[in-house]
Amino acid sequence: MAELIPVLLGRCAAYEKRGLHEFLDRCAPLCRLPATLAGTTVLLKPNLVSALAPPLACTDRRFLRAVAEWFLDRGARLVIGDSPSFGSAAQVMQRQGISSLLGDLDLRVVELRTPRPVRLAHGVAIAVAEEALACDLLVNLPKIKAHTQMHVTLAVKNIFGIVCGMRKALAHMKNGPSHQRFADLILDLLALLPEHVTLVDGIEVMHRRGPARGDRLHLGCLAAGRNPIAVDYGLIDALELTAERCPICAAARKRGLTGSDPAALAFPFEAPTAFHGSGFVAPIHLAPVPFNPLRFLVNALRRVIGGMSR
Repeated sequence: MAELIPVLLGRCAAYEKRGLHEFLDRCAPLCRLPATLAGTTVLLKPNLVSALAPPLACTDRRFLRAVAEWFLDRGARLVIGDSPSFGSAAQVMQRQGISSLLGDLDLRVVELRTPRPVRLAHGVAIAVAEEALACDLLVNLPKIKAHTQMHVTLAVKNIFGIVCGMRKALAHMKNGPSHQRFADLILDLLALLPEHVTLVDGIEVMHRRGPARGDRLHLGCLAAGRNPIAVDYGLIDALELTAERCPICAAARKRGLTGSDPAALAFPFEAPTAFHGSGFVAPIHLAPVPFNPLRFLVNALRRVIGGMSR
């Protein structure tokens, strides 16, 4: 019989360092995180959706600080970065108050923008960030949110952030309106990743709409695991959603990817049912995948002008 895949779910009522560190301490052995990370370059990859979005749209800055401190305590060489579709990680971090909260920590902010051309399993040619692939350990730090195009955004969707900047918008436009094709593209990215682990911010989440403008819901949930597909399936259950309505989960199941069989998952801490009754709502009727072309051109021009002014 195949070994079950652990999905680690835990209760956490607030963004408090002690509770977050206790959860990480419990997760470390099951996530195969060593006691010392001296000499290891660790990239923290949060969800930094936009400088103009409300703080709820991004991985919470208090969550990021607690995770950063935990890895620094183990001797890691720490970098943090993302590649927002429009704007820079540094701009988002500054506007969202992340830079000020993390300012005293020994870490470096990087922009995931050096393109490495790749051809994915489904034949799609795309450029991913060299910075995301060059680390020893990538720590995927998604925020639980509803998503008007993809039903919900969890662990796997956050990996789309390794695609360089405006190329994400191009990928949206070239691979729509098929939600499954876009989901397959994102799933193909997982094969490119270096060693990685997922830690999910599910304390204060966004529901009804998203990923930038939705309603706040206190879920009080943390999640972790080595397999982001398995983490997504565990959270889909915790949120009382249907996997078939989520294009990423449906595509993973159709392809028979590891982690997409609920019967193959184990929950050593809290079971998904511990979070049932939260009232989380995700969109049923999904919007088309492509970005608005006019919005894309306007923001592309802003990027060029911003780059010339730096």
